[in-house]
Amino acid sequence: MQTGKRNAITDVPGVKVGHVTLHEESGPESACTGVTAILPHDGNSFDQKVPAASFVLNGFGKSAGLIQVEELGVIESPIMLTNTFSVGAVLEGTLRHMLEENTAIGDSTSSLNIVVGECNDSYLNAMRSMIVRPEHAIEAIRKASSGSFEQGDVGAGKGMICFGRKGGIGSSSRVVPYGEESFTVGVLTLTNFGNPEECLIDEWLVRNKMQLRTAPDNLETSSEMHSKKPDGSIMIIVATDAPVDSRQLKRFAKRASIGLGRTGSHIHNGSGDIIIAFSNAYTIPHASEGVDTVSYTLLRDDAKVMNELFKAVIEATEEAVYQSMMHAETTTGRNGRTVERWPVVKVDDV
Repeated sequence: MQTGKRNAITDVPGVKVGHVTLHEESGPESACTGVTAILPHDGNSFDQKVPAASFVLNGFGKSAGLIQVEELGVIESPIMLTNTFSVGAVLEGTLRHMLEENTAIGDSTSSLNIVVGECNDSYLNAMRSMIVRPEHAIEAIRKASSGSFEQGDVGAGKGMICFGRKGGIGSSSRVVPYGEESFTVGVLTLTNFGNPEECLIDEWLVRNKMQLRTAPDNLETSSEMHSKKPDGSIMIIVATDAPVDSRQLKRFAKRASIGLGRTGSHIHNGSGDIIIAFSNAYTIPHASEGVDTVSYTLLRDDAKVMNELFKAVIEATEEAVYQSMMHAETTTGRNGRTVERWPVVKVDDV
């Protein structure tokens, strides 16, 4: 399918992404981590909520805010990503930012549901030091922009490992024609899962007529990494400007798991595989203004374009995983541990 202009989640109009990366290469307590913020639209995310849903493929995770997303079907904050032990700090920072932006929260109106996702980067990052602080979350939100953004070993992805090689932040998009217009589906992944022998990136490269392959005999990982790295996890964020509701977005989120499966992931026992999907085609106002009903124009489930949107989610998720590997560089973290980048060579050299 056709990709968007940037081939990234920011091809969905209004979506913004920002990173803060924290990295020190020396010492047992060195940092190799960060924060990534995804803003659903240009406006105030509390005053103008977006329809959303989540799907937990494997629940070995410590995310925040998903219970209310499941119950009410909306997201009212930036979606934040970080490491496992920094969920609390990132939640606090995001809360402080939102309280400053919305003086009524917790006073003359309701409380606030903040969404934070995580993966375990403890092989490269000294997670116990909890170096991520609330101000880093605020900085990531303020840095967020709607243009192209860094991928790979940046932000929340700095310390992540994918298929035994350096992973992190990856993104991709697909454009779905609809009459004289079109809808866009964008996906952002935080990849931290899988063993080398599971990876199907070369099959994807062949299908897409790429001139790159994995270097032969170069995908062995050290016994230390096998024994000390956690099973891993992935956070998948799906964005679209197609007019769908939270129930339909749940269906989108489920299709993202098929894209993940295409990469070769076995969804290991200790892997937290969580998908969050939202649409910014319309927003849901926080204040009722004395009106008890709302109405929106939505796509029917049996609309032909719905199957194309499902396909777009699958394709963009698969590619976003691989983009996290293709953008990431060799990274050294705590205790001098080094994770190599994906060993890419030109097809003539394979």
